[in-house]
Amino acid sequence: MKLNEIKDNEGSTHSRKRLGRGIGSGSGKTGGRGVKGQKSRSGVAINGFEGGQMPIYRRLPKRGFNNIFASDFVVVSVGRIQAAIDAGKLDAKATVDAAALKAAGVIRRAKDGVRVLADGELKAKITLEVAGASKPAVEKIEKAGGKVTLLSAPAAAE
Repeated sequence: MKLNEIKDNEGSTHSRKRLGRGIGSGSGKTGGRGVKGQKSRSGVAINGFEGGQMPIYRRLPKRGFNNIFASDFVVVSVGRIQAAIDAGKLDAKATVDAAALKAAGVIRRAKDGVRVLADGELKAKITLEVAGASKPAVEKIEKAGGKVTLLSAPAAAE
């Protein structure tokens, strides 16, 4: 076999449809677009339009409220912090904050801050610097001899 003998399999290539090239081509005149009207013209994209029928986004009820100013905290459990300390990823003697948790792979990103919840057990004595912590979580950390410092929440832009 030589390079000049190589060819595609029979029927593997299709020639493109040439629209608007005369009545004999089968797709002349209207070019497969039907007849007249807005959709037969170029540059038409009518998203959500249902031919005058009430569109689905208007038929369905809207409920609730989405507060765009709400803080989005990353939730970390006490047990997850203890697991990271046991695995040697977190240093219990150093201050544990969002950057340390990220470096240890406990959280992926800090978002608006870290909130600690009481799920799991804590044996290590740690100093936490986080945006928030539940009361049971604070109790567990203090019972283990640690301490929690709550950072002031980022002030809303006025």
